[in-house]
Amino acid sequence: MARIEKRVVTKQKPLIGGLPFAKINYQILSAGILSIILGYVALGQDPWDGTMPLVVAPLLLVLGYCILIPIGILFRKNTSSEVLAPTADISAENSH
Repeated sequence: MARIEKRVVTKQKPLIGGLPFAKINYQILSAGILSIILGYVALGQDPWDGTMPLVVAPLLLVLGYCILIPIGILFRKNTSSEVLAPTADISAENSH
């Protein structure tokens, strides 16, 4: 007879916080990267002393590097259970 092998199934630990980034985080990060790319394209335009390289390009680069990328990394959407839980406790206490 053939031997039946028993496989040991290891349990994976569940993620405590879930995935760190949501869809909105990736959208904000991609907008930041697009802003940076457009900033470098505007920086390379002729003439070198025109409005695009001297005004628009630095604004787009600062927008991308200093505003959109950090917001995309740090943004976290509030879950409805965190917002609704304290109000439910207050309404239950007031009904007694």
